[in-house]
Amino acid sequence: MATLDLGLAEWVLGEAKARGVTAAEVLCVTAESLAAGVRLGEVEKLKHSRERRIGIRVFAGQSSATAGTAEIDRASLKDFIANTVEMARLTAEDPWAGLPDAQLHPRTLQELELADPDFGIIDAQTALEIARKGERTALGADARIRNSEGAEFDSGTYRVLFANSQGFSGEYGGTSFSLLVMPIAQDDGTMQQGYWYTAGRRFKKLEDAEEVGRIAARRALRRLGARKIKTVRAPVVFDPDMAAGLIRSVAGAASGPALYKGASFLIGKLGERIASAHVTIVDDGTMPERLGSKPFDGEGLPTSRKKLVDKGVLSTYLLDSYSARKLKLAPTGNAARSAGESPTVSPTNLYLEPGAYSPEQIIGSVKHGLYLTELIGFGVNLVTGDYSRGAGGIWIEDGKLTHPVQEITIASNLRDMLHGIEMVGNDLNWRSSTVAPTLKIAEMTIAGE
Repeated sequence: MATLDLGLAEWVLGEAKARGVTAAEVLCVTAESLAAGVRLGEVEKLKHSRERRIGIRVFAGQSSATAGTAEIDRASLKDFIANTVEMARLTAEDPWAGLPDAQLHPRTLQELELADPDFGIIDAQTALEIARKGERTALGADARIRNSEGAEFDSGTYRVLFANSQGFSGEYGGTSFSLLVMPIAQDDGTMQQGYWYTAGRRFKKLEDAEEVGRIAARRALRRLGARKIKTVRAPVVFDPDMAAGLIRSVAGAASGPALYKGASFLIGKLGERIASAHVTIVDDGTMPERLGSKPFDGEGLPTSRKKLVDKGVLSTYLLDSYSARKLKLAPTGNAARSAGESPTVSPTNLYLEPGAYSPEQIIGSVKHGLYLTELIGFGVNLVTGDYSRGAGGIWIEDGKLTHPVQEITIASNLRDMLHGIEMVGNDLNWRSSTVAPTLKIAEMTIAGE
């Protein structure tokens, strides 16, 4: 049985070139994961998986085809390569297609410490006990925590190898670990679910399972007794998870495919002010240990640190080579792909730079308004910037959190929301590849009864 190594990758490239392609690239991925879930202490999920895949993209002039396979013995790969080359020849030409400029490939790769040196896949017994501990703590936190959607602990390892016909090759590997706890609080015939999670590349750096359970319980309990409110225009304070979703929308509007398809409110806005001066959004794929880090992107170009928005000014887009050519700009190292798929565009580690205010100071600055903790649905139009989503949270009165609210909708336009960010918190916490601190938007429509 063949192994996924540089020798096999180079053989694949050689086979493709022997069949007359003008350029080719190969992506090899191996991954292993174990997911262990419990509900009310009983095992509900135990899944162990391993994957090995090869993806190739071949070019016959300006025509290309992409395909993937899990069959990695050379006899099977010969047919697979031949079929992919034939597909490329049958595909219409695209003047923007092609490998990136060979001069842009890195000569050396950064060491980003993506793999835990001490732990890989966590054994099933340990994983189940961690999940049980988190759920048990949540269930024991308060008499009103009477049920649970469960708790799950996941661990995974992976290795990526990429090579192309321009002579570039590179590989890297990583680990990831996460714990999610989802208790249900009940009171006066109503039920509310809460959640909390911890995630990272180092097993020992995860939040303690009991702490995850306690926070999850508090988040469920604070939703009990939710009321409806009258429609009003008022400030909205986004908690960190909700704020992360907001900057994810900005990155989506600033990505190459949205731009060249005419599906973004940020078209033609490079160098212009699109947000308040409190807003600096960074994309950085070079941060050691972070979940979105990698030494090169899906086309073999180096990742980098860049300010997407710099003190309110849109300073770059996020581009792969294809979208860069279409937009007559330079690629930014943001190509992303899985084996067998063509490159698309994605941020790496995306974050809103923290400000000077504590969450308590931000909440304290609001006389009447909403502390947003939940969003429902996909009511964000990146073409127009219109924003309207189902929401839930806690009402703020005279600078204090008073009672939970639900069955409301918050609405505005992303342009106005970004310009209306008047306070940014100091509570940035890296639990994902897209993160943000608490932030306050001056005014939005909060639609209730």
